[in-house]
Amino acid sequence: MTLTQIEHAAATFTNDSDLNYIPSDKALSPDLVGVKMFDAPIIAVAEANDLGFGVLQTEGVVGAHHTVPSDWVPGAKSVIALFFPFTEEIRLGNRLDMSYPSNGWLNARIEGQRFVAECSRHLVELITQAGYAAVAPALDERLKMGHNTSNWSERHVAFVCGLGSFGLSAGFITERGTAGRFASVVTSLALDAPEKEERGVYANCLMCGKCARNCPAGAISVENGKNHDKCGAFLDKVREDHAPWYGCGKCQVAVPCESRNPARKKG
Repeated sequence: MTLTQIEHAAATFTNDSDLNYIPSDKALSPDLVGVKMFDAPIIAVAEANDLGFGVLQTEGVVGAHHTVPSDWVPGAKSVIALFFPFTEEIRLGNRLDMSYPSNGWLNARIEGQRFVAECSRHLVELITQAGYAAVAPALDERLKMGHNTSNWSERHVAFVCGLGSFGLSAGFITERGTAGRFASVVTSLALDAPEKEERGVYANCLMCGKCARNCPAGAISVENGKNHDKCGAFLDKVREDHAPWYGCGKCQVAVPCESRNPARKKG
C-alpha cells in the first residue's frame, strides 16, 4: 500500500460518505440538512523514529506525558497526519455573526468530528487488511485527555509530519488554512516520507492579530498568545446553551489563514 493509495482512499471516503453531510435529525436548522462539512483532506507523513516525536516530550512543548509512535504500534514505521478543511459553506456561515458560533459550525464541530473518526477508522481498516498494524490514537482507549493537553496531540503530530505550523491563536495553519479538523494514524507500514521543509514553529502565521480581534472571549493577544482558560469558559457557555453541541471557531474564519497559508507567496 502506498501513500497515493491512502490519499485516494481518504478523498473518496470524504466525497462519498453520508457521514460528511449534516443529517436531518442532527441539523440545528433546516437549511443545514445535507450540507457537506469537509473537503478532501491533505496528508503528510513522518517516519515513526523522527526525532521530532521525542521533542514533543519536552516540558514546555507538550510534556513527558506525550507518547511516541511505538507506544501505539510496536515496530511502528510511519505516522500519517491528516487535515480535513471545512467547506466554504461551513466557513462562510461562521463569518456572519462574529459574537457567537453559527449553527453550521456547531454541527461541523460535533457531527464533523464523528465523520473524521470514521474516516480514520476506515484508513486503519484498509492498512490492516493490507497486512500491517495500524492505530488511530484518537480512537484508542489508551488516549488520555487532560486540561488543554493529551498524551497524543494531533496538532503537534501534524507539525512533526510537516503539515504546517502553529499560529497566534494556538491553532495550526496548513497549506489549506486553519479552519478544519485533524486526525492521525500510526502504522507498521513503511511509507516514503518526503523531505520536510524546515520551517519555524510559527512560520505560517503573519502575527497580524486578526484572530485576536475576532475572539469573542478576548482570549487571544499578540503579546501573550492564547489564554486557554478564557477560551474554555466561552466554550463551556456555548455547551450550556446547545449541549451536546459546542464550538466557536472565530479565530479560524475571516482571517488571512482561514483557507490558505498566508505566508506562502503566490505565483
